[in-house]
Amino acid sequence: MAHRKDFHSSKFSKGNKIPSKKKTVFSHEISEEKFQEKAFSIPTALPAGSIGYLAFPNQAAFLLSELEKRFQFTSQNLAQAYRYENLFIFEPHHLPDNFRDSQTLPQPYWCSTILLEPQIINFDSIGEATNALKAMQRNWAPYFITAFRRGQLIQEKLPYMNLKPRQFPFAVPASTAGLYTLLDKNTLLASGKTTSTFPAGLIQFIEDHENPPSRAYLKLQEALTQCQATFGTMPQAGQRCFDAGACPGGWTWVLVQQGCTVYAVDRSPLDERLMKNQLVEFHKHDAFTLPPEELGAFDWIFSDVICYPERLLEWIHRWLDSGLCKNMVCTIKMQGEIDWKLIQEFEAIPNSRIFHLHYNKHELTWIHCQ
Repeated sequence: MAHRKDFHSSKFSKGNKIPSKKKTVFSHEISEEKFQEKAFSIPTALPAGSIGYLAFPNQAAFLLSELEKRFQFTSQNLAQAYRYENLFIFEPHHLPDNFRDSQTLPQPYWCSTILLEPQIINFDSIGEATNALKAMQRNWAPYFITAFRRGQLIQEKLPYMNLKPRQFPFAVPASTAGLYTLLDKNTLLASGKTTSTFPAGLIQFIEDHENPPSRAYLKLQEALTQCQATFGTMPQAGQRCFDAGACPGGWTWVLVQQGCTVYAVDRSPLDERLMKNQLVEFHKHDAFTLPPEELGAFDWIFSDVICYPERLLEWIHRWLDSGLCKNMVCTIKMQGEIDWKLIQEFEAIPNSRIFHLHYNKHELTWIHCQ
């Protein structure tokens, strides 16, 4: 079951576009299939050093594959975890060596938040449960998988935390959010320490169903929220932005709402309303073939282009080497197996981070800010 709702393209040249492929079984599907789920077993206690990984909604198979392919979890490691739908709890002796030091704990991309100190709490009443949580920390987000009404009663007695979708932009929370779930009506699994300031690691927005030309705008809003949370910056009014592969204009729309001027490039025109917007200059072209020196300096460069990651990486280096832009946000599109060595090349670029966004699917988002 995914997180509860209340809580939680452009056209390019032949050499650029990813060709369609026949149906293939990918490693993330295999990992999910061979994971031997414990029958919702409830441990009496969790030893110190245990950690938990909460997958993004509907992304558990990708998380399992990443743990296996990127972090060398064995089939035995995965089979020994306690699984509660999208939440996986590992005792320390079931973890690879590089995962046992929480100070340098690797963050899987397909994990929305890590539970750093998961523990089992037994309780007899709603008040007892809320007091136990309050004693650990103030801010709590639920991940409900059973005993929903009882969980709601507990949440109502906890200090207020905004769990609803937000209006973009919003102030990024300063403190991390604890996470808890009910395993039955008298047992909590909770961690006061997590790796995300957002409830269950999810950034969710109030959707605009009338004005944006595509739903891709949500992906950029989330990416810019991560820019603000991680680097302390996002596009400001008057700044010059380059939107590569802009059609139909979801990302351009977000930037115009921020008051930016946008140089939008694609082989197909944008939504008619954006084509008439005075803040938008449209150029019909393949964005990846335009030399940086001909376009001049930009405050921000954006790409949601459907292309092979290798070509995106080459384009990124061309712009960074030119010195004509310091801030970039690019979607790494993947079809089929993930080349983790190639992803490491994106990650190795100084002043950059890679995220899997809540509004991503089989994609990663690379952000670079200086």
